[in-house]
Amino acid sequence: MEAKAALPPSPDDISTFYIQATESIQERWPRTLKQGDTFALFDALGDCVDPGLTPGGVFHNDTRHLSGLELLVNGQRPLLLSSMVEADNVVFTADLSNPDIFQNGEIVLPRETLHLRRSRFLWQGTLHERIAVHNFDAAPRRCWIGINFAADFSDLFEIRGMKREARGQLATAVIGNVKTIFRYAGLDQVERRTEVCFDPPPKQLGKGSALYVLDLPPGGRSSIVVTVRCAGGKPCVFSLPYRAARRAAQKAISPACVVTGSSELSNRMLHRAGADLNMLVADTPCGPYPYAGTPWFSTPFGRDGLITALEMLWLDPSLAKGVLRFLAVTQATEADARADAEPGKILHEMRRCEMANLGEVPFGRYYGSVDSTPLFVLLAARYFERTGDMDTIADLWPSIEMALAWIDGYGDRDGDGFVEYYRESENGLTNQGWKDSHDSVFHADGSLATGPIALCEVQAYVHAAKRGAARMAEALGLGTRASELERAADRLQLAFESRFWCEDIGMYALALDGAKQPCRVRSSNAGQVLLSGIASHERAARVASALMTPEMFSGWGIRTVAADAARYNPMSYHNGSVWPHDNALVALGLGRYGLKCPVNAIFEGLFDAACAMDLMRLPELFCGFPRRRGTSPTLYPVACQPQAWASVVPFALLQACLGIDIDQAHREIRFHNPQLPRFLGELRIGGLKVRDASVDLRLTRRGEATEVAVLARQGDLTIRITQ
Repeated sequence: MEAKAALPPSPDDISTFYIQATESIQERWPRTLKQGDTFALFDALGDCVDPGLTPGGVFHNDTRHLSGLELLVNGQRPLLLSSMVEADNVVFTADLSNPDIFQNGEIVLPRETLHLRRSRFLWQGTLHERIAVHNFDAAPRRCWIGINFAADFSDLFEIRGMKREARGQLATAVIGNVKTIFRYAGLDQVERRTEVCFDPPPKQLGKGSALYVLDLPPGGRSSIVVTVRCAGGKPCVFSLPYRAARRAAQKAISPACVVTGSSELSNRMLHRAGADLNMLVADTPCGPYPYAGTPWFSTPFGRDGLITALEMLWLDPSLAKGVLRFLAVTQATEADARADAEPGKILHEMRRCEMANLGEVPFGRYYGSVDSTPLFVLLAARYFERTGDMDTIADLWPSIEMALAWIDGYGDRDGDGFVEYYRESENGLTNQGWKDSHDSVFHADGSLATGPIALCEVQAYVHAAKRGAARMAEALGLGTRASELERAADRLQLAFESRFWCEDIGMYALALDGAKQPCRVRSSNAGQVLLSGIASHERAARVASALMTPEMFSGWGIRTVAADAARYNPMSYHNGSVWPHDNALVALGLGRYGLKCPVNAIFEGLFDAACAMDLMRLPELFCGFPRRRGTSPTLYPVACQPQAWASVVPFALLQACLGIDIDQAHREIRFHNPQLPRFLGELRIGGLKVRDASVDLRLTRRGEATEVAVLARQGDLTIRITQ
């Protein structure tokens, strides 16, 4: 059917934190590296030339420490042969050659005489690069290798388009003939510096360029090492940090549990998912934490970390433990309207850039997220069910109780039993669910909902959080508290079914506005409701049917809103696009109700989308245009790649398809009507742990059925299959 045109936003509607887009990130900066608090984006040659308001360059703690990098051969950019980031995401390599070099109208250096290989990686706040030059000519050759570089110390929010009235002072100095130092004295009284070091020393070194003159005999080779230090550290031989980075990556990609498929494409997808997650995970004093995504969100986000850990819980509960501990330590303890903080509330976002330090943006520690707090309790409960780790839950229990108090207090100011949000900070986010665009919550006629707003999926998260908290309280010997929480969950379920169900659209309302009027819009939010078990089986089946209509399911995945919604725009951030993590949460909910056909359709659509993506990497989101024969999904121009909660989608979808339920208390792994998707004939799961036992499994698709075979078992562990 023909969709309605999206309503154009007025300038007043655009969010303060809108990400400006003048060109596609994927087109301009296709090569990404990240390690710890540092990430880098480059073009295919490995350069960053005139980035402007784009995230090209090297960033550390949300500040661009290197804004320019260009390699020249005799004053010209080399020819690109090929470039790639290796499968483990550690090393970027570019193979280049010289172009035809003219002098006085004659070619003095024919193209493809010299081969240049750039090898580059990040380690502990430093970019390491080796440029190897090889003369393949039968005659000696002289060449000039120029390296241009610059540092602007732009704050990431400046690059996103925000204007500043004043900036700090930038100074540059050349030290000897071996390095150039850029110093930026920020208005926040923090000095940030970038050191660009060269080995061997160049023939000439200035404040923004270095020049080498190489005399290469026939077959001769030479190499140059460039080190860009953003976070201090001492000079060291290229090979030492290289080996350290390789070892760290190898350790990260060797989890106890390994999942492999029966086809090359399925294995590439699974390997990419694991490698991208490992790249995004940072070590913190509290344990591992997945940063949300590069380039815009390479920092801890509460919601993103919680959902990523939830998607990975069946495979790797250690990630959930790190996330829970980190968010408990950063939980709000007092009210601060400037940061939308209230006692017990869980972090939305944390930044360490100049603008955050100065309060020019509220994100130093910002709490404007309505769903992070119930998701924190929900993940703690699911972690406990998966591991039985009573010590961790006992340590977290005070934070869990604070979160529950926030849910019932600040989260429900009018006392109607639903959790709503309303922005306190004048600079904060207008919408504070996962769809946080300024126009993402609206009524059937397209008018924007006014607050306080109660989102449907948030009530479902609260329901699951209270059910799970009751089980944790019971295990802690708090029987009276457990009963209170169960009764509260029962009341919420009845109220939710009464107030949010919309018979006319066949699913739950997107939200209730400040006047308690339902937003009668078909949305993926209603699919996420199923994750908690709050919906009746009859209504869950109706939601599933609505989600699989052509208006909702594009063929690649479920859209955020239906194509007949008033504000539908397949190119928008939240009003008609397809988000892989959203689809995974919906699929987990569908799987909970045994609705495997739509789960398989979602998995197969996203697998086909991944096959059409560079590196088989699922991005943060892509456009919601309908799938047509012979076409690929349409990319969103400023989507993060990789994004943590999108990276782990294949593992969450496997859980949904196979109906995996791990009952550690009874040492049992259950498969509820397991079904492998059509593209996957066989799946092997090696080293799946339940307490101190582990098992190796093989799952094989036989027609419409999937067989489960035990290949090896260590310890007391039962496998049960139900239909």
